[in-house]
Amino acid sequence: MHNVVISGTGLYTPANSISNEELVQSFNTYVARFNADNADAIARGEVEALTESSVAFIEKASGIKSRFVMDKEGILDPARMAPRLPERSNDEWSVLCQMAIGAAEQALQRAGKTAADIDGVIVACSNLQRAYPAIAIEVQEALGIEGFGFDMNVACSSATFGIQAATNSVQLGQARAILMVNPEVCTGHLNFRDRDSHFIFGDAATAVIIERADLATSAHQFDVVSTKLLTKFSNNIRNNFGFLNRAAEEGIGARDKLFVQEGRKVFRDVCPMVAELIATHLEENTLNVSDVKRFWLHQANLSMNHLIVRKLLGREATEEEAPVILDTYANTSSAGSVIAFHKHQDDLPAGSLAVLSSFGAGYSIGSVLLRKR
Repeated sequence: MHNVVISGTGLYTPANSISNEELVQSFNTYVARFNADNADAIARGEVEALTESSVAFIEKASGIKSRFVMDKEGILDPARMAPRLPERSNDEWSVLCQMAIGAAEQALQRAGKTAADIDGVIVACSNLQRAYPAIAIEVQEALGIEGFGFDMNVACSSATFGIQAATNSVQLGQARAILMVNPEVCTGHLNFRDRDSHFIFGDAATAVIIERADLATSAHQFDVVSTKLLTKFSNNIRNNFGFLNRAAEEGIGARDKLFVQEGRKVFRDVCPMVAELIATHLEENTLNVSDVKRFWLHQANLSMNHLIVRKLLGREATEEEAPVILDTYANTSSAGSVIAFHKHQDDLPAGSLAVLSSFGAGYSIGSVLLRKR
């Protein structure tokens, strides 16, 4: 059994950002047009009038102030309200592959590795753009990596589940190093006409190098102390888009073919589950919560993160203890916790204990205990 470290992380950020003000202007224009077009039906009680959104509502509900996106024009067009990402030929790298390469190259540089040092690629994300061939195999080809590749999807927890899968491969000697990437075009499945969720998601990609400790040379190493995963079925976060849609024409274009959630139920259910899993994970490794110097949590909702850490620490966390990137990136699904990790790790002194945790649809929860070398 080999000891395992995370030796490099990377981040791809799209060029375009949408502020809350811009998003609200687009949404409210759509609302005004809808209400005007349906004024008679609304007056008869046959159609429910839509309610405008506001910057204050978004920030209070989520803590989000802006988000990076792969396409800004299509999202802000009140007649479209969806990103416009033209199909590429089979001879071009896919959108997810392009994003993954951007993050992977940065992670390889930080780890001091080349493609020749990597034996496997895992693409772990919520929003795979096709069924096959696996995006991971395409990324492998694009980077010139020998070995194997596969895709996996555990919604927003995909990164922590991917880290465990990679860690297991390296521990067992199946690979010297694994590239685990999380390319997320979350705006593709977001209903920008739904007031309760039109502001939630952004796009980004992250990458993590997991390798044998005895082969690592990076200045950015974290020992993988332990990993722990949990899943529990729930319909409170769901997207029913899939391969069988064409077999049931009556469902094509229905609301459930995009992201839907029962936000209050998710908040109530998930927060105590995450806090309990992390606490149990630390206890199983004879570690105290007070020993943790940093929590890199899934970036979905600011109030959720505050509550989880408060349950663990018995007090409010400082910004240094639980960094937030949600305000500028929004929810980037599996990439969120890794963005926080990538951007807020270099200041930790050697020996610092930290927790990387993600949680989302499923329900799914992952916890990774890390110690800086």
